[in-house]
Amino acid sequence: MDLERFSELVDEAIASIPEDFRSRLENIAVQIQPIASLDVYRGLSRNPWGLLGVYQGVPYKQRGPWYGNVLPDRILIFQKPIEREARTAAEIRKLVREVVIHEVGHYFGLSDEELRRLEAEADKAEAAGSGDSPSPL
Repeated sequence: MDLERFSELVDEAIASIPEDFRSRLENIAVQIQPIASLDVYRGLSRNPWGLLGVYQGVPYKQRGPWYGNVLPDRILIFQKPIEREARTAAEIRKLVREVVIHEVGHYFGLSDEELRRLEAEADKAEAAGSGDSPSPL
């Protein structure tokens, strides 16, 4: 998939986040990279092909009155590992949405455990036939 189309999928995923949460996204940049850089995957002690996305910054709920005049937080989305895991265009679209929502969850201070629980609840609701998968945020 070309970068332009992949970027559109990331934009769609961000737009799918409920407005209550999307409106609170401040001082954050979402960037697409082919694969995690050496410093990112070594810093996380992970294989770069196993990293689909990463949040870097100060979580929203930990920001206090001291928070200001800082570089934007970053959500990095790694295109090649996502494409490797999800082969069809529909699978890529679904996985991009999941990764973006997961990393936005970290922005709001949710742990991996909390996010997995919320994602499981969203999957359960989708399987029960409630239509589009609700955002776990």
